[in-house]
Amino acid sequence: MAGQNIERREILRMLAMAASAAAFPGFSKWSFGGASPGSLQQIRPALYQPLFFGASEYAVIERLTEMIIPADETPGASEAGVAEFIDLMVSRDGNLQRDFRGGLAWLEGHSRKTGGRAFIKLSEQEQTAMLERLAYKSKFKPGTERGRKFFGLVREYTVMGFYTSEVGLKQLDFPGLRFYAASPACPHTDDPEHRHLPPPRY
Repeated sequence: MAGQNIERREILRMLAMAASAAAFPGFSKWSFGGASPGSLQQIRPALYQPLFFGASEYAVIERLTEMIIPADETPGASEAGVAEFIDLMVSRDGNLQRDFRGGLAWLEGHSRKTGGRAFIKLSEQEQTAMLERLAYKSKFKPGTERGRKFFGLVREYTVMGFYTSEVGLKQLDFPGLRFYAASPACPHTDDPEHRHLPPPRY
């Protein structure tokens, strides 16, 4: 029961944070999935201009998000503009700025030490191998604690940005994105009082 309440609070926190970002006019891709149609109609810039990250840092954030939620038969983090969402969130929070910038510096140093070049210049296979050592407990190596914490943070904000976006919610078939000319009728026409359903747990 406690776990359920924590999960609910976490979902509400994510939605509240995403909703607070929804009105930002600088997004070129990301859009809040909870917005009503026509409420945020605006001309979008062709390219996103990062508010916090430098160009090279932003390129790494983009690459990390698309590795965490890649495109396959459906759009991924890149198509949803998740890096834009992360940049805006980080630009508003001093603690996040410290953690993201420090984490990016760690990743860059680790990449040069173990791979001989910047993370963004590693091959896809090398990038994947490096991140797997930060993501999976069975592959953890001593001395990578800071990198593991950073990767967890990037993953948290990637999931948040993707599954609060219109692109992500469409993949979940979120019913709130459907609009009806009239309120849909209850499907239980043979039991309008819902006596067949189990009693509420709480």
